Amino acid sequence: MKSDPTAMPNQPRALCDTLGRPLHDLRISVTDRCNLRCTYCMPEEHFGEAYEFLQRRDLLSFEEIATVARAIAALGGVKLRLTGGEPLLRKDLPVLVTMLREIPGIEDIALTTNGLLLPQFAQALREAGVQRITVSLDSIDDSTLARISGRPIAASDVLAGIDAAREAGFEKIKVNAVIQKGVNDQDILPLATHFRGTGVILRFIEFMDVGTLNGWNRTSVVTGAEMVAHIAARYPLEAVAPNYTGEVAARYRYTDGQGEVGFITSVSQPFCGDCSRLRLAPNGELYTCLFGNQGHALKPLFHDGATEEDLRNYIQSVWRNRTDRYSEIRTDATASSDKVEMYHIGG
Repeated sequence: MKSDPTAMPNQPRALCDTLGRPLHDLRISVTDRCNLRCTYCMPEEHFGEAYEFLQRRDLLSFEEIATVARAIAALGGVKLRLTGGEPLLRKDLPVLVTMLREIPGIEDIALTTNGLLLPQFAQALREAGVQRITVSLDSIDDSTLARISGRPIAASDVLAGIDAAREAGFEKIKVNAVIQKGVNDQDILPLATHFRGTGVILRFIEFMDVGTLNGWNRTSVVTGAEMVAHIAARYPLEAVAPNYTGEVAARYRYTDGQGEVGFITSVSQPFCGDCSRLRLAPNGELYTCLFGNQGHALKPLFHDGATEEDLRNYIQSVWRNRTDRYSEIRTDATASSDKVEMYHIGG
């Protein structure tokens, strides 16, 4: 095999799928449990008190997760993101972070959380090696937030988590807001106003048809272009170039220098062509797309005593055969097709 002239010394050659997209990121869902019941992810009517989540024996152990991450790093992946469910519900999560931080080749470890438990864990996460935090906050209005989250929480509960992350030394903090027409689209400008000038990057996300239980329909989507226009009418914006190839959010900055805001537009402006993300579910299934319906089971490999090389070869085969581009071929008909639920593999 010829060497890759563009590769840096001691760096693995990029592993590409059938569409030429390199493997760059691994999103690790450490638990399927959550302390909220957001309507677009885990609606209460489907995930009530009687719902049976994965048992601890069914979860990948920290050692198994670290083994997968080492395989990803050996194949060229450099970024990890811990998700859920709510990842801070996984016991001893900082221990896992420490293990991941020590893997050669891993350059970045991030965490996505609803923020409620950050006052308790932010400092330990920072010391363990988490570099970036993303917090979900869909409304600055308490009654709207409670309706969306399915729990009696207030915006101040989430903001306290962001403050705790700041106090722990996190400088790179983002806030994600999923916007649905007729639900919280009235909060676009209040959210923008709240985070302007704070150093926190707010990102608005189009309501997506992840899974099959969130009642998605196209009429509920507020497009990124509509959101940009709404904010720009009050606070002028200008487009900013992506930080890197495959960045999911279209970036804009306020022309008065008060920071930036992003828009994730999977529905109206798909970005499948740059997607470099592989997803690991808590039970050890690999998904090559957020909208996938078929995982690739890794737990049997561990049970059969597979070596790290065996695991690496399996993941390499999965990625090389990847053809996913769901958002580019989305129709109203595909919206109701069988897909893995968001809480199982993160956003």
